[in-house]
Amino acid sequence: MESVIRSSSSRLLPAPLLCFHSLVQWLKHSRKEYCELCKHRFAFTPIYSPDMPSRLPVQDIFAGLVTSIGTAIRYWFHYTLVAFAWLGVVPLTACRIYKCLFTGSVSSLLTLPLDMLSTENLLADCLQGCFVVTCTLCAFISLVWLREQIVHGGAPLWLEQNQHKNDIPAAGQGNGGAENQPMPAPAEPPAENAAAAEAPDLHADPAEEMELDNEDEEDGGAEDVADANNGAQDDMNWNALEWDRAAEELTWERVRLCLLKYLISQKTSSFCPYHIGHFSVVGLGFEEYVRASHFEGLITTIVGYVLLAITLIVCHGLAALVRFQRSRRLLGVCYIVVKVSLLVVVEIGVFPLICGWWLDICSLEMFDASLKDRELSFESAPGTTMFLHWLVGMVYVFYFASFILLLREVLRPGVLWFLRNLNDPDFNPVQEMIHLPIYRHLRRFILSVVVFGSIVLLMLWLPIRIIKHIFPSFLPYNVMLYSDAPVSELSLELLLLQVVLPALLEQGHTRQWLKGLVRAWTVTAGYLLDLHSYLLGDQEDNENNANQQANNNNQQARNNAIPVVGEGLHAAHQAILQQGGPVGFQPYHRPMKFPLRIVLLILFMCVTLLLASLVCLTLPVFTGRWLMSFWTGSAKIHELYTAACGLYVCWLSIRAITVMLAWMPQGRRVILLKVQEWTLMIMKTLIVAVLLAGVIPLLLGLLFELVIVAPLRVPLDQTPLFYPWQDWALGVLHAKIIAAITLMGPQWWLKTVIEQVYANGIRNIDLHFIIRKLAAPVIAVLLLSLCIPYVIAVGIVPLLGVTMEMQNLVQRRIYPFLLMVVVLMGILFFQIRQFKRLYEHIKNDKYLVGQRLVNYERKAGKPSTTTHSSSVQE
Repeated sequence: MESVIRSSSSRLLPAPLLCFHSLVQWLKHSRKEYCELCKHRFAFTPIYSPDMPSRLPVQDIFAGLVTSIGTAIRYWFHYTLVAFAWLGVVPLTACRIYKCLFTGSVSSLLTLPLDMLSTENLLADCLQGCFVVTCTLCAFISLVWLREQIVHGGAPLWLEQNQHKNDIPAAGQGNGGAENQPMPAPAEPPAENAAAAEAPDLHADPAEEMELDNEDEEDGGAEDVADANNGAQDDMNWNALEWDRAAEELTWERVRLCLLKYLISQKTSSFCPYHIGHFSVVGLGFEEYVRASHFEGLITTIVGYVLLAITLIVCHGLAALVRFQRSRRLLGVCYIVVKVSLLVVVEIGVFPLICGWWLDICSLEMFDASLKDRELSFESAPGTTMFLHWLVGMVYVFYFASFILLLREVLRPGVLWFLRNLNDPDFNPVQEMIHLPIYRHLRRFILSVVVFGSIVLLMLWLPIRIIKHIFPSFLPYNVMLYSDAPVSELSLELLLLQVVLPALLEQGHTRQWLKGLVRAWTVTAGYLLDLHSYLLGDQEDNENNANQQANNNNQQARNNAIPVVGEGLHAAHQAILQQGGPVGFQPYHRPMKFPLRIVLLILFMCVTLLLASLVCLTLPVFTGRWLMSFWTGSAKIHELYTAACGLYVCWLSIRAITVMLAWMPQGRRVILLKVQEWTLMIMKTLIVAVLLAGVIPLLLGLLFELVIVAPLRVPLDQTPLFYPWQDWALGVLHAKIIAAITLMGPQWWLKTVIEQVYANGIRNIDLHFIIRKLAAPVIAVLLLSLCIPYVIAVGIVPLLGVTMEMQNLVQRRIYPFLLMVVVLMGILFFQIRQFKRLYEHIKNDKYLVGQRLVNYERKAGKPSTTTHSSSVQE
């Protein structure tokens, strides 16, 4: 029996049909595909009109096809227009306006409309304009973020000081004529005025409003005075950072409009500092030096911003002197923006650049270079040279900061008091840039330069000098760009990137070993110099003190179970805070002659760093050279490969030693069992590595060489040469890309197998599963892709009696031809599937009247109940 619900019917429906109708409505809104109880998938069968033909007429298919094409064209035109505007018009306009503003001539302003319509250098100007728009967008986001930092963290005291002082006369404006007389500002503003300053939008009391209305009725001349007073109050309550009202109606169109407005204003904000800096540089006679730096625009703009910051702070002081509240706060906020921007440039740009150049200068002898070579490289490519030095300096700063964080995990809290703790939740560098004065930032910058420069001298320049005296033939390192060795450098680079660096960077053992070495050195130095309490603290005393403190706290909690009347929650909160003691500091025992011991500790640390640097500069390179000599003979290769190879061998040796030391206390029998397990696991891993990292990449690289590289690079009258090492290296890269795309794509058998292999790991490796489910199918597909075209070109084509030229053409072009055939077949199947979907869509739009919910049918052999299918008609 079949029941139908008609949405247009006004009859009362039976209860089962109402339940079914509710189920359909719930499925429509919840978008559920499975039953939440039995996990059965819901299925519907369509109900078509009785007059539907067995096949759709051609005119219906054509009309639906035209409609779909029209919709696609409309969307394509819309998105093309948007892309053309934001990737063509806006960048091109930005670039042309920038060029016009920074030429410094009036004629460029007059010819700007013609320059905007010029077709010269369109691609280059569009790319440069995209960079300008990107920088503008980043500056806009940074400005909004800085505004949030100022709002939530508070403005500096010098910016809020005068505002609190000016709030006092405003509060006394209701005292007749006393508002025109100056009143001395108290040291601290009243709490009511402070609250009013923090919440200026609070509504006034209704009684006060009624009184003001009565006064307005009695005295008409008081309106002007009230308006003036309200205007003054609005001036003092005005906030230069109040953007909440504009953010209430924020839409994408408004965001784009704001970005365009900000793009125009940012051109002006860059134009003014640039010309201010240009006039200053020319006036001071530094034009030749700035031009010789090859970064004339950047340096001139920074000089302009520095002068602009000085001008803003002077104008802020004058506005505070004459009590122009709105102007004073606006100038102060602008100064904060310029100050933070300059400090960010110094911290992120200038400081790493200084470190990178200092590292390069101190390591010149290690590479047999001179300052003249660096000067020539800078003259030939200034941008690339500066970027590379900045990158090296940034890496150095990052690893130095990481080492400081590791030291904080070992040393007593308070030892490194002179260095900022990056893990401190209260540490906010932007808030420090906002609140701290310039001289403190300058002092920190000079101190950082001295510390980082001294470390480079100690760990790089001095060890190089010692190595050159002790081992004269060891240096310089070979850093040539191309190797004359028979092995390809591409394979070595792949070996370095895929094997060595992941083992050194992704494993947590290296950090634990370094932390253990630091702890051992600290314990040794502490006992030698009687500074154990200063470096590590008194652990036993701390444990006893902690237990005693816990007992005291428990006793105090029992005594204070009933709080004293009048203390309340605030007193309890303060008591909880005081129980923990000071944060970031731990007391220590101060021995005799403490300054002398600290000096000896610093000397001992310098000697240790020097010896560690000597070992790191010699041992890995020496080991790598010795191992590479068995592979490459007497040929010289890049020292990056020798150092990486030696470092990896040293890491493996240390790892094996630590594992054996961990097994030794367990006994001889356990060691033998562990050795057997690890031997079996290593054998399985080697077999899997040969298949997945050897055979499959080689076949994949050879297929890529035959399909893509050889047809494009080798003419028909020449014979292509294949290099297995290069093919294998490219195959490794392609295999990793294919695996990554597979894992990001939809669910299918290859993705399921790869995820299972990753989930098992090396310790639970399943050799049978990997060979049967992954290696064998992939190798079979690759072998068929390589062998079938070769058999056709070499075995079948000569039997047809064609010429040698045709045979050569078939042999060289059959692989890309078959690839093109496969791609065309894929496109054809895709279009057929899309046409079927379009056919169903047209048929449903014209003839579908409802859907029938398919009932759940139990499997055979189980008791089942007869249920009737229900349907919905629209």
